[in-house]
Amino acid sequence: MKASGVEIEAILPHRAPFLFVDEAETLPDGSIRAERRFRPEEPFFAGHFPGYPVVPGVLLVETLAQAGGVGAILGSRERAAAAREAGGAARDALYFLASVGSVKFRRQVRPGELFEMAITTLRDSGKIIKQSGTGSVGGELAVEAEWLCIAGEAPAGLGARAGGNDEGGRL
Repeated sequence: MKASGVEIEAILPHRAPFLFVDEAETLPDGSIRAERRFRPEEPFFAGHFPGYPVVPGVLLVETLAQAGGVGAILGSRERAAAAREAGGAARDALYFLASVGSVKFRRQVRPGELFEMAITTLRDSGKIIKQSGTGSVGGELAVEAEWLCIAGEAPAGLGARAGGNDEGGRL
């Protein structure tokens, strides 16, 4: 299953300038592939760093986590569709980043570069999702990390802004 543009906005509550996934898809082995092109006009480049713009490392990790969230929802929808006759349903929760670990930065990511991600779900209990992933540019590893997200309640009114569809799945 694949998502881009408004499909991603229907999954994630994030919006520009803090939505960092252009495209994501689940692969037959359950892993997630995603990408983001960091455009020269991104607001953070003006201050990080003037004269030598670089994507902040914390935003690379956020990008991985957002892509993992899109992939987790897409995977949930695939499983629900396959189990619909048995009463299955896609997840409908809002997940929050709870911890980040084992982060290593290997290469800078600059304006205009395509950031390609590969993500694996290590654990998914429905309330907790643990994932690991890598982000690369042109086949060169830029970052690797692990993170944990926990289900929580969305503030009133967020559901409609996040797409609130009946297939569920805000992360």
